[in-house]
Amino acid sequence: MDGSSGAVESRIHIRVGDVDVDLTGTAKEVDSRMLNQMEQEIWSTALASIRGAREAAIEAAREAARESGLPERGSSFKALCDYNNLTRKPDQVLAAIQYLREVEGKEDSPPRVIHGLFTDAGIESPGNLSLYLNRLRERGLLSFPVGDGNNKNR
Repeated sequence: MDGSSGAVESRIHIRVGDVDVDLTGTAKEVDSRMLNQMEQEIWSTALASIRGAREAAIEAAREAARESGLPERGSSFKALCDYNNLTRKPDQVLAAIQYLREVEGKEDSPPRVIHGLFTDAGIESPGNLSLYLNRLRERGLLSFPVGDGNNKNR
């Protein structure tokens, strides 16, 4: 706390590669200066760097999964569920679909493939995956690509 004005000191420190943003002051001052930083070209560069690192990490995970024959896919999926506190089956089903698409690069994820991922992770699979997929689709949480034969639960 600043002794003269009673204002609480705030700080934001962001380091991305060569970009280093270190802002200190009252919350209002830091907020104003942060908005100013976000409008500058260097901020776009930092965000592009973060996106690039994210894509590289996803690709590295895909490549490692392909090369290793996916033996640890279950532990990776279980860690995803545990880390994000996904205990409800609909949340776990959505996470399984996301995992299959983003990490393993599979666009087609029928119930048997999702069930296999649950089995590999040691997580009890929902009894009727088709029912879960249909309910997720009805609620707008899941969509299928347009095309022949895509009315199935994939």
